[in-house]
Amino acid sequence: MAFENHALNDSMLNIPSEPRGAYTGSNQFIHTCLSCFMFDRENAQPFLVNEDGKKTTRDQLRTVGPWCRQKAKNIFRKKTLYKRLPILSWLPKYSGADAVGDLVAGITVGLTVIPQALAYAGIAGLPAAYGLYGSFMGCFVYIFLGSHKDVPMGPTAIASLLTLQASKGIWQRAVLLGFLTGLIEIVMGVFGLGFLLDFVSGPVNCGFTSAVALIILSSQIKDILGISASGNTFVQMWTSIIEHVPDTRLWDTVLGIVCIIVLLLMRKLASLQIGPVNDGEKTTMQKAINKTLWLIGTSRNAILVIITGGIGAAVHYSGEQFFKLIGPIPPGLPSFEPPPFSIPEITNGTEIIQEGETFSEMVSQLGSGLIVIPLIALLENMAICKAFADGKAIDASQELIAIGTANVFNSFVQGYPGNGALSRGAVNHASGARTPMGSLYTGVLVILALLFFTPYFYYIPRSALAAIIIAAVIFMVEVRVIKPMWRSKKTDLLPGIAAFIACLALPLEFGILVGIGINVIFILYHSARPKITIELCVTSGVNTKYLMITPDRCLIFPSTEYVRNLVNKQGLKSQTPVVIDCSHIYGADYTAATVIESLVKDFESREQKILFYNLKPSVLHVFEGIDNKIMVYYDFDTLERVINEK
Repeated sequence: MAFENHALNDSMLNIPSEPRGAYTGSNQFIHTCLSCFMFDRENAQPFLVNEDGKKTTRDQLRTVGPWCRQKAKNIFRKKTLYKRLPILSWLPKYSGADAVGDLVAGITVGLTVIPQALAYAGIAGLPAAYGLYGSFMGCFVYIFLGSHKDVPMGPTAIASLLTLQASKGIWQRAVLLGFLTGLIEIVMGVFGLGFLLDFVSGPVNCGFTSAVALIILSSQIKDILGISASGNTFVQMWTSIIEHVPDTRLWDTVLGIVCIIVLLLMRKLASLQIGPVNDGEKTTMQKAINKTLWLIGTSRNAILVIITGGIGAAVHYSGEQFFKLIGPIPPGLPSFEPPPFSIPEITNGTEIIQEGETFSEMVSQLGSGLIVIPLIALLENMAICKAFADGKAIDASQELIAIGTANVFNSFVQGYPGNGALSRGAVNHASGARTPMGSLYTGVLVILALLFFTPYFYYIPRSALAAIIIAAVIFMVEVRVIKPMWRSKKTDLLPGIAAFIACLALPLEFGILVGIGINVIFILYHSARPKITIELCVTSGVNTKYLMITPDRCLIFPSTEYVRNLVNKQGLKSQTPVVIDCSHIYGADYTAATVIESLVKDFESREQKILFYNLKPSVLHVFEGIDNKIMVYYDFDTLERVINEK
C-alpha cells in the first residue's frame, strides 16, 4: 500500500513564525496534532489516521498482505532479475569475437587451474583429487551468477590453508565446510552484509596476506625437502621441520629448488617483449614470438607438471625411488551427492581407525572457519573485481551470492571451499576474456583431466607441486606497500604489523581479529580526542571578548568528557562568554547529551554564558531528549548581540 505525503508549511497551519535568532530548549518547535487523510493509490480509498499520528494494530496488520505482494513483485521485476542473473545482460549481445576471446582465456586459465588444484589440495591436507573436484562445478555456476568476467572460480592458497585449519585434513569436514560456507555467503549476499569488509583495513589485509603467504610457503618446505612435518601455525610448522631436517631427501630437494628457479625465470617470459615498444610498429613475426613467449610464461605451471611428470614416470619405471610422487588419483568424475553430514566410525576389528562424528560435532570442529572463510573469499573476489573493473561499479552482494552458490554446488561433487584467485584473474584478463563464459572452457578442461589424465598424475613429484606453490605465494608478501605506507601515515603500519605477527603466532582467525581490534582502538582513540580549535574573538562595534571553540567531528561517548573538561578549563581561564561552533558536529548520542547538560549547568553556576552556534537540527533533537536548556543561534549578528548583552 502506498501513501502520499503532503508538505505543510507554517502559513497553512497559521503558526506564528519565530525570528531567526534564538531558539531555546523544547520551545524551539510548536507541535500541532492534525488529522490528515492518507490514500491507498490502488483502491483510491481514504482512511483516517489516529489523532496521535499512529495506526492501530488492525491497520498495521492490513498492510502486511500488500507489503508481501509488493516485495514479491520487486523480486520478479526485470531489473531485479537482470541484477541477480547477470547472464541475462551479456548473453543476448554475445558475439563470435566474444566466443574466441573466451575460448582462448578459458583454456589458458584451465592450464593454470589444473596444476594449482593438485597443489592446493596438499595445502588443505587432502588428497590431490579433491583439488580437481572443487575446480569445475563452480566455474559453471559462476557463468550464470557472476558479475565479473575475470573471476575464475576454484581452490585458492588462502582458502586451502583456512580449510586445513578448520577441517584438520578430514575430507568429510572439508566438503561440509564448503557447503556451509556457501550457505553463509548466500545469506550474507541476500542481506547485503558485504559491508563487513569495511572493518578490514588495507594495512590489516596486507599483514594478513603476507603472513598467509609465509605460512603456505612454510607448509611446502617439507615437500621440497622430502620430509614429514606437521603443524597449523608458522611456529609449529618450523619447529616440526627443524626436527625432521636430518631426514632430508637429496633428489627431492634438488628437483624442488630447480623447479622454483625455472618457474621464476619462466614468469619473466610473460612480460618479455621483442621489437619496438609500440605494438603497431611490430612485425607479424615479432608479434607471434611475443605471443608465444607470453603463452609459455603463462602456462609455466602446466609445462612444469608435464616435464616433471615425465621425469617421475621414467624414474619410477626404472625401479628407483628418487622422488616422492603424488600417488594414485581415482579416475573419473566424482559422484553427485549431498555433502556428508556425519562421519562414520571406521574400525579394524577391535581397533578404531577413525572416530565417528555427528553433524553437530562436525560443525563445532569447523568453528570460526565458517565465518572467516566467507569474509576472506569475498575479500579475494573483490580484489580481482577492483583490479580489473575499469571504473565500473562492483556489486559485493552479487559476488557473495555467486561464490556462495558455487560452493554449495561444489560440495555436491566433493569440493572444498573455493573462490576467485587474483593470479588466475590476471591470467584471465591478459588472455582476453570477454565474458564469464570463459569459465565454461576452464571447467570442461578440468573434467577432461579427471576423465582421461588422472592415471598420469600419479607420477608428478610432490616437490614439483610444492615449487609451484612457493613460486606463486612468494609474490603475495606485501613488502612493497611498507615504503608508501611509511610516507603516507606511519601509524597505519602498527595494525598491519600486529596482524602479520599475530597470524604467524596464532591461528589465522585470531590473527586477523587482533589486527581489526587494534584498528578499532585507533578509531576510538581518534574519536575520543577530536581536534578542537580555540580562538579569542571580539564582537564588531562593542569589542566584547568571547571564546569561539570549534570541534572538528561528531560528539559521541568516547570524546564527551574530554570536550567538557577542555571547554570548562578554557571558560574558567578566560571568564568570557563561550561560543561552541557546531558546524562540524553532524551527530551525537545520549552520553553527549548528558554531558552537554552538565556543561550548561557548570556555566550557569558561575553565571557565564555558553552559546551554541549553527547546531544541526538532528543533533539538537538528541540534546533536547533530556530537556537540555541550551541557547542555539543560526544568525551571527543575533549571536553577537546576545554576547554584548550584560
